[in-house]
Amino acid sequence: MAPQREWLERDYYEILGLSKDASAEDIKKAYRKLARENHPDANPDDPKAEQRFKDVGEAYAVLSDEDKRREYDEIRRLGAAGFGMGGNAGGRGGFPGGVGGFDEGDLSDLLGQMFGGGAGGGASRGGFGPAGGARVRRPARGRDLNAEVHLTFEDALAGVRTTLRVTGDGACDTCGGSGAAPGTSPRRCSTCDGRGQVAIDQGPFSFAQPCGTCGGSGSTIDDPCTTCAGQGRVVKPRQLTVKIPAGVRDGAVIRAPGRGGPGSNGGPAGDVLVTVHVEAHPIFGRKGDDVTVEVPITYPEAVLGTKLTVPTPTGGKRTIKVPAGTASGRTFRVRGEGAPRKKSGTGDLLVTVRLQVPSNPSREQRKLLEQLAELEDTDARDRALFDGQHQPS
Repeated sequence: MAPQREWLERDYYEILGLSKDASAEDIKKAYRKLARENHPDANPDDPKAEQRFKDVGEAYAVLSDEDKRREYDEIRRLGAAGFGMGGNAGGRGGFPGGVGGFDEGDLSDLLGQMFGGGAGGGASRGGFGPAGGARVRRPARGRDLNAEVHLTFEDALAGVRTTLRVTGDGACDTCGGSGAAPGTSPRRCSTCDGRGQVAIDQGPFSFAQPCGTCGGSGSTIDDPCTTCAGQGRVVKPRQLTVKIPAGVRDGAVIRAPGRGGPGSNGGPAGDVLVTVHVEAHPIFGRKGDDVTVEVPITYPEAVLGTKLTVPTPTGGKRTIKVPAGTASGRTFRVRGEGAPRKKSGTGDLLVTVRLQVPSNPSREQRKLLEQLAELEDTDARDRALFDGQHQPS
């Protein structure tokens, strides 16, 4: 709702008998009480009751709406601060010319800036731009478009350049984005003189609203393009080449700046946001910038120690030393064999050994295991386990 001059002249809080910090519930109660008391049907002999009833309704309509109340309070605050609120020294609407160093043009400038009327600074009455016209419609950035790409684990580590298919707003190929039929061009709107807005006078104030002739664009098209119906853009598929950086993670979003929907009124194009999906690898996994792999080892290897040859994600091989007495689940770090880091360097390869227990041992294996079991001191193990239950913590 545009601010009205009446807001500066009338104290709605006083009409409802409330303070400025009254709650929404207080406003509702006061309105119901005063509306009932001043209803014309309840005061048939009082000719002023109808006007009081209307005043109460008008006050409630503004103060019960949170947005309107905020505007009303701000305008009243400005009026009280700099425009001699309540003065009667000859100014229209209770504002004497020049009170507090402001005249009606200054007030229009301030209110115009508060509610979208336009810039001051050299503007004539209304403050909407040169020669008192409405401010030029601002450039608008184009919409962002979304796309997805699916990569193998290896491509995600190495980085690739890939071509995507994107569907969204794009400049019309027929008219080149102008909206006018080929061989013609848009012309400046005669109603707003290309500014996109027109000024509306309301008492001492002047407000701007979009031009009804051109819809706020500042130009009109006599012969619209038949392909885009004069819009200058169409929804169409197009191909987009995107560079995916090395080491990208699953779920990452890559931004391709300026490749999205076209802007309007000279505004920049939007971006394309590419969501990356990385396929799972049968051997390797990711933990931040580190690559993980699990390698099985036998019981003798865990007890006696061994050397393991493990694959790397780049297709190479590395040898690690597993010391004697290694427990299942221990992780060894191979430096520099992980994923490329975002800024510099490379993560590591984390090799976790898992004890491999044969599910169907051969006869010879079973015989050897039985001999080993006879040598194991399981009684000592059990004593240590159960005696530990009674140790103080």
